Amino acid sequence: MGRQLRQQRRGRGSSTYRSPSHRHVGEIRHPSAELKAGKVMDIVHAPGRNCPVAEVRFENGAREKVLAAEGLMVGQEVRVDGEVSLKPGSIMPLANIPEGTLVHNLEARPGDGGKFVRTAGTYATVITKGDTVVVQLPSGALKNFDPRCRAGVGIVAGSGASEKPFAKAGKKYHAYRSKSKAYFKVKGVAMNAIDHPHGGGGHPHVGKPSTVSRNAPPGRKVGRLSPQKKRK
Repeated sequence: MGRQLRQQRRGRGSSTYRSPSHRHVGEIRHPSAELKAGKVMDIVHAPGRNCPVAEVRFENGAREKVLAAEGLMVGQEVRVDGEVSLKPGSIMPLANIPEGTLVHNLEARPGDGGKFVRTAGTYATVITKGDTVVVQLPSGALKNFDPRCRAGVGIVAGSGASEKPFAKAGKKYHAYRSKSKAYFKVKGVAMNAIDHPHGGGGHPHVGKPSTVSRNAPPGRKVGRLSPQKKRK
């Protein structure tokens, strides 16, 4: 058996690599359009994400949590019924959003609650509208969406989180831990010989062949493959 890779362990979705539930204030998705309009009652910190979360109370007394957009304030009205409103935090179908508008938390399919552009400080731009709506994602890629897919207006709040320096390794450790990201590990070649098979020596070098046999079984055949033999 080959060694199981870290990305393989993460892909299994075990509790070790799953963001813990106690660091999240609840499921963040677009409220039902039947709720029409509501008022922002509070903006709270969610430890499991960099973006703050807005608590909205609707006319029937229901309370829902949405991603806070830049400029969203306590006491502001938020509409979710699809009526055209370009105030930050308003939620409507892409078909009702004018071209050139900055949006966030786009649905991949109508009614899924939002899948794209949810990270602090990110936004997408509505480019053209027709049978499908073309949106430019933060990566620069252009993607076609169903006009019925809903999105929030504005930029996701919390954009300055990545600009503040950590100053020391301990802060970065806790920041990674809160999101269940794999923290940095020291390279074996940087260790002493007693601590790792790759350690020791007068200069950084791996203490055994670093290539992997082409006949290695799946799971072990990872990294630098052995060079092919030169053909005469």
